[in-house]
Amino acid sequence: MNLVQYTKEFSYNLRLAYPVILGMVGHTLIGIVDNIMVGKLGSTELAAVSLGNSMIFIALSLGIGFSTALTPIVAEADAEKDQNKIRSTFHHGLFLCTILGFMLFGLLVLAKPLMELLHQPADVIALAKPYLVWVAFSLVPLIMYQGYKQFADGLSMTKYSMYAIIMANIIHIGINYMLIYGVWIFPKMGIIGAALGTVISRILMVIFMHLILSRHEQLKTYFKGFSFEEIKKETIRKIINLGLPSAMQMLFEVVLFTASIWLCGNIGKTSQAANQIALSLASMTFMVAMGLSVVSMIRVSNQKGLMDYKKLVVVARSIFLLSIILEVVFAAIFIAFHNVLPYIFLNMENTLQLTDNTEVIEIASKLLLIAAVFQISDGIQVVVLGALRGLQDVKVPMYITFTAYWIIGFPISYYLGEYTSWKAEGVWIGLLAGLTAAAIFLYIRFHYLTKKLINNSFSNN
Repeated sequence: MNLVQYTKEFSYNLRLAYPVILGMVGHTLIGIVDNIMVGKLGSTELAAVSLGNSMIFIALSLGIGFSTALTPIVAEADAEKDQNKIRSTFHHGLFLCTILGFMLFGLLVLAKPLMELLHQPADVIALAKPYLVWVAFSLVPLIMYQGYKQFADGLSMTKYSMYAIIMANIIHIGINYMLIYGVWIFPKMGIIGAALGTVISRILMVIFMHLILSRHEQLKTYFKGFSFEEIKKETIRKIINLGLPSAMQMLFEVVLFTASIWLCGNIGKTSQAANQIALSLASMTFMVAMGLSVVSMIRVSNQKGLMDYKKLVVVARSIFLLSIILEVVFAAIFIAFHNVLPYIFLNMENTLQLTDNTEVIEIASKLLLIAAVFQISDGIQVVVLGALRGLQDVKVPMYITFTAYWIIGFPISYYLGEYTSWKAEGVWIGLLAGLTAAAIFLYIRFHYLTKKLINNSFSNN
């Protein structure tokens, strides 16, 4: 194996990845800002926002997962220099993303009664329901924005969505501040103010994305003359066939992590708090792997369009290698500072909470040691999944992720968490097992498909 052929791709990969990574962090920040600002109102308000967002997060994973279908088709067409295919994919994709946004909004409104089944306090549910409706509505512009973003990503223009997210975050903080606390001429709206801040910033994000892309000289041709007569069943079917399994892959992982919160909550509040700390830190490093996953999808699609399968393998492996190196660095940081990092999240000067907080730190520091190894597996599985989406192979990976997370990972988490002294650590060992199984099986799948493509191209020549 010649390492240089892989490492020389690193700088281009990182150039494509960093705007995507910052965009992912921006998405996460919108939720974090809501939590920080609402937290100042009181614990009931914070619990209501947390409850509402846990339901939003599951719907959001479906929307984002579905929209990723556009990128490989656009990237392949870009390599083929097929403008009609790019235009058609963009128009059909935006049409489907808009419909999906409204469907997810409707489903979340209908799902409000589920809050009672989760045995949450009545005062928390009373605040969470109106908050959920408004933030659910913000999914309509957000999924539409995803349509624009995946189109631009497919053309290797990853910076524009980063600009949109930065703009949305700045506006979101300003509107939140005025509407939550009632500053200047604005009424004090509490958590509804936070929800409206999210809605307004996401609507402006779509408008910004439309304006910046439609005025780009190279892209003007794709924005002319949209009509519903152009909508073709076969194109819709192609996007749905790619989008639906991609959405399910993301859903399986998100629900697994949501289940870990529930399992740790069953064990006790200190385990739940420790789990939240470890998840928050692991989520931040995961953003880097997610950015590289998008690059993996774009570059593999390009090489597929050019039918250069040997180069495709080199490009994909260079991204896998880069991801492993970065995740190993993060793992080393987690191991070195596992006793220090949890303190960032807790107020140790609060003497009333001192016993609980000391216990939380003890549990969280152990979870971070597992998280160190777990994020290497997580990084590998997500970049290989990106490469498989680039090959437009989504159905088999959907079955692989379901098996890894729900046949292997969850039963281990459940058994070790509920029936052994491992408790929260046991839950995380299950997560590690699921992610490692996914990483191994997905890589085997990628190796099998690329070998087949190379062999077929040789026999055809």
